[in-house]
Amino acid sequence: MKLHRTITKYIKASLFVFLSLTLLLSDVSRAEKLKVVTTFTIIADITKNITGDLAIVESITKPGAEIHNYQPTPRDIIKAQDADLIIHNGMGLELWFDQFYDSLDEVPIVLATKGIEPIGISTGPYNGKPNPHAWMAMDSARAYVKNITEALIEYDESNSKQYQENAENYILKIEGVLLPLSKKIDIINPKERWLVTSEGAFSYLARDLGLNELFIWPINADQQGSPKQVKNVIDSINKNGIKVIFSESTISPKPAQQIARETNISYGGILYVDSLTELDGPVPTYLDLLAITYSTVIKGLTAQ
Repeated sequence: MKLHRTITKYIKASLFVFLSLTLLLSDVSRAEKLKVVTTFTIIADITKNITGDLAIVESITKPGAEIHNYQPTPRDIIKAQDADLIIHNGMGLELWFDQFYDSLDEVPIVLATKGIEPIGISTGPYNGKPNPHAWMAMDSARAYVKNITEALIEYDESNSKQYQENAENYILKIEGVLLPLSKKIDIINPKERWLVTSEGAFSYLARDLGLNELFIWPINADQQGSPKQVKNVIDSINKNGIKVIFSESTISPKPAQQIARETNISYGGILYVDSLTELDGPVPTYLDLLAITYSTVIKGLTAQ
């Protein structure tokens, strides 16, 4: 009996030492990994697909957040301060970023949209500025992956081969989602190829699919859904015989639904653009976001 108790104590002590060492090694391994902080969830997911388990990747904004006018918290500053690099979209997407970055101390930043030819905003208070939602197009997606991969290799050269392989495989996955969906637009009458949304966040998607673009407001900031904006869209719908309108996941669908009622057209549902959802939501990854948004647009246009 005494021997049994001794053995039991020895096993418990050994198990405690083993678990302690495991946690210690885990902490050391985590400390050795590159830490990357991104401004929003889509760039975070792209980065995670390139790094795999080789880096710690965190997003400042949470799933489902409206990112244009996000208000960073002290916790966000703490999260970013010990990062090895910060990746942001630029093109005026994160209206809060410059002030946020000024609060940090010498953390390297990476521009995910480097080299992308922007589509300009042509109406509203942001007239003449770039439309920042470039990740919604195939060529731009390739550029995001390239820019992020090059940054990771620069700051973590020892894992360059794996980053490059992961990036190449990820591009193939993006192409596998978008290219088959893009071909489905061919069956739609060119006169009916109108993409009408609440926010003008789909200029790059519309360009890739050969769609005419119409929106209530150009960007999720300042005035949204004013009587003048709504009237302009209603007039254009009536003039061009448009039959469907969509809204986005991070804003209220009410303005788009109001226009659908007043013009007797279909409300095509929700498009995802600015943010991923939680893991149990419809678009937990960038690939899901592209697949569902492109599919919803095509379904809405072909159903008419």
